[in-house]
Amino acid sequence: MSYIHTGLACSLVVAILQVEGAANEGGRGPCIWDAFSHTNGKIKDGKSGDVAVDQYHRYKEDVDLIAKLGFGAYRFSISWSRIYPDGMGTEVNKEGIMYYNNLINYLLEKGIEPCVTLYHWDIPLHLDESMGGWLSEAIVKYFAIYAETCFENFGDRVKKWITINEPLQTAVNGYFTGVFAPGRCESQSPEPYLAAHHQLLAHAEAVSIYRKKFKVVQGGEIGLVVDCEWAEPLTDTEEDKIAAARRVDFQLGWYLDPIYFGEYPKSMQERLGDLLPKFSEKDKETLRTSLDFIGLNHYTSRFVSHYTNPDQNDYYRTQEATMIAKWETGMIGEKAASPWLYVVPWGLRRLLNHVTQKYNNPPIYITENGMDDEDNDTSPLHEMLDDKLRVAYFKGYLASVSLAIKEGSDVRGYFAWSLVDNFEWQQGYTKRFGLIYVDYKNGLARHPKSSAYWFLKFLKGEDGKSGKED
Repeated sequence: MSYIHTGLACSLVVAILQVEGAANEGGRGPCIWDAFSHTNGKIKDGKSGDVAVDQYHRYKEDVDLIAKLGFGAYRFSISWSRIYPDGMGTEVNKEGIMYYNNLINYLLEKGIEPCVTLYHWDIPLHLDESMGGWLSEAIVKYFAIYAETCFENFGDRVKKWITINEPLQTAVNGYFTGVFAPGRCESQSPEPYLAAHHQLLAHAEAVSIYRKKFKVVQGGEIGLVVDCEWAEPLTDTEEDKIAAARRVDFQLGWYLDPIYFGEYPKSMQERLGDLLPKFSEKDKETLRTSLDFIGLNHYTSRFVSHYTNPDQNDYYRTQEATMIAKWETGMIGEKAASPWLYVVPWGLRRLLNHVTQKYNNPPIYITENGMDDEDNDTSPLHEMLDDKLRVAYFKGYLASVSLAIKEGSDVRGYFAWSLVDNFEWQQGYTKRFGLIYVDYKNGLARHPKSSAYWFLKFLKGEDGKSGKED
């Protein structure tokens, strides 16, 4: 990785389903997002990731852009169904192995470190249809087979592994609200908690395999990526402080508490009761210390107040908290394109301080951080490329990380989301997060935005002003 004047390594990240395309090429099997995106009404613009931004065929062009901008690492995910088309480990797809070998080798040729995520929401469709995907404990075994195959084939060159990206989103939006694949949404259901539980067990099993069979020889490290909005108490009342802490428990503690403390957060246990699965002693032992680092994805923050609403769906009602971003006289920060995303740099600093204090100062990588613009067909290209708010966003958030480091957080790297505009899940191509503009109407041509050029200068140490901390 390349290091800048703050001592923080800055890098780029994408999810392979959002950029790779070639859905029916190279021996790849279908995944749940293929089926979901081809179901009427599931994706905002009615499109899919079948082609995405075609990185499968254009990976060298994208890697050249990463190198040109001066980033020292690239975090990407591997498509499980491109390695095992049925997900069950019956026969490895040699074309898939060859593709990722080519990508990894080209990254290294250009002086860029490959950082690999094994699972970013795209479970093979066969596993979902045959056993219910993450609802079945049997998936732990199949994930372990897949993980071991990746370690065997790529671990001689990949030194940073992430097992699962944002299990919270899989559990809540995949198995509760239904806005993500596989689109399940039953009220009063244990499904999101089962999905979360089995993801934790799959993570721990993959880490155990890596440490027993590969770590000594390959010398890499392995972690889990969790995501969390910071929850700031709206008032100084004890009720609001407890509500804000509870909100963080239901995002972050859900996954980190079992690893560090052997059980789910007390606030979740009290409110969910038997809906929460139980860990066996063997599970607890496998989970314990199953992290070399925490990957932390963070985009925005909210003020939180104690609130009970019997009409809310279960996951949110049981938190007894309301998230506030706008009020009559103001907003928590400037709004990005997505309705949930506001620019609140100070929230990341407070979140890092919280993780540092609660979990005994673990190594942390900021594995995603960024904001989106609305896709606009009518605006001229030069306007779409002049993304001033994104530049301000990165300045502010990097300054916040720098302050957290000075206050004791062991932050070892920072990944900006994302390299290129891409298939943004249920939003389709209506939102643009990239430093690189992708022209969907003109051959998927790539055009660096102002934020890309800002990072180019920043990484060279030419922009010493990294924003103000509010």
